Amino acid sequence: MIRAFTMPDLGEGLTESELVTWHVAVGDRVELNQVVAEVETAKALVSVPSPFAGVVARLEVEEGAVVPVGAPILAVDVAEPARVEDPDGAVAVGVDGATTAADGAARAESADGAGQVGRAEPADGADRPAPAARTSVLVGYGPAVETAGRPRRRPRSARWVAEHATAPAVPAPARPGGGGRPRCHPPVRRLAHDLGVDLASVPGSGPDGLVTRDDVVAWAGRSTPGGTDAVGDTAPVQPAARERRIPVTGVRRRTAEAMVASAFTAPHATEFLTVDVTPSLELLERLRQDRRFSGTRVTLLTLVAKAVLVALRRTPSLNARWDEEAGEVVERDYVHLGVAAATPRGLLVPVVHDADAMDLLALASALADLTSAAREGTTEPRALVGGTTTVTNIGVFGVDAGTPILVPGEASILATGAVRRRPWEHEGGIALRSVMTLSVSFDHRLVDGEQASRYLADVGAVLASPGATLALV
Repeated sequence: MIRAFTMPDLGEGLTESELVTWHVAVGDRVELNQVVAEVETAKALVSVPSPFAGVVARLEVEEGAVVPVGAPILAVDVAEPARVEDPDGAVAVGVDGATTAADGAARAESADGAGQVGRAEPADGADRPAPAARTSVLVGYGPAVETAGRPRRRPRSARWVAEHATAPAVPAPARPGGGGRPRCHPPVRRLAHDLGVDLASVPGSGPDGLVTRDDVVAWAGRSTPGGTDAVGDTAPVQPAARERRIPVTGVRRRTAEAMVASAFTAPHATEFLTVDVTPSLELLERLRQDRRFSGTRVTLLTLVAKAVLVALRRTPSLNARWDEEAGEVVERDYVHLGVAAATPRGLLVPVVHDADAMDLLALASALADLTSAAREGTTEPRALVGGTTTVTNIGVFGVDAGTPILVPGEASILATGAVRRRPWEHEGGIALRSVMTLSVSFDHRLVDGEQASRYLADVGAVLASPGATLALV
């Protein structure tokens, strides 16, 4: 019996997900809860297990397809119990050779006299209630649900099974003369549309006449005015043939939506401050030699995050939220610190929840774990939501300063630039010092220029003189 596995709801309130990778192919046997695919939501990669055990009959979607929640993605042929008869005449029912006693079951016979393979029927002819079904969920099965009155499937005869088990596969008829609907993948069909190529006229070089991308590009070159079939054709190539179109899905789509919503909802303003962070770098060296921090990755970003937490105690408006519907400013007595991380899948912002309650060692450990998981694509969905303010390190790319865009729902975001060795005023003279530029963008509905300036000055003061932090708390 074929069972359809649909795209599950991954609990993030999303209506669709992108199927990134299949871990199974048609004909593979899968077990219950075996991972069959990886799905990319707007925030993380999620491994999807199979709710059925059986043989993969069809892959309903291709890798890279965006699938709505509830749409079928996989068809599994679930094994039917087989009937066997023991020497004593009792009927046993089992799967894959395993048998169990079935009291009072009668052996069914087909019209041609051959024995049938199927479910055992009650001896008295009365219908037994169908076994309790289980509703599939993302992992395993849900509670049993009674399904009374479910129609029984007619058992198949042994002759039918033997004939179909040995029947040769019939190849799909070829497309005569290029007529009929051509066989190709959706990206190839889109390319043909962009190039103005009629797929019905393109001969396919792939398996069973599949039209490939190279087939479409080659045909577009032949159909260009002045083009010929000769090798070394010098006909002009259409610009689209030298372009690549990448579907906007997953992280990239949600990042774009969030940035547009933020830019056109919150009135942004940005301020800059250049700071001598030489004392912070000296503190880092001492911390790395401290045995309490042994095995923990402590970086300048760790100290920046701590400085942000200290500064927010003095200017809590940069940790607030604007509630448009209620017409209120929501002040928070906690800080969920987001840290922007560049990953192969795009920009992610993992969140350290209740970061203000952590000491420096716990904060360093949490930052290292979250950024590592984000780059590996293993971040849990709950760790990517709920931020109240964000820190982003653009200096790692060699950039001195920038104007970061707010994460929707947050009042501020701090960017740290690259550390440069520059001549700097120090103790009444000029010395070569390690200097960094800080940039803070803020929602001007919530934060006035004075508050943003005090906040940025406090962050800079902590980094310029870590020992003076006690004066700020």
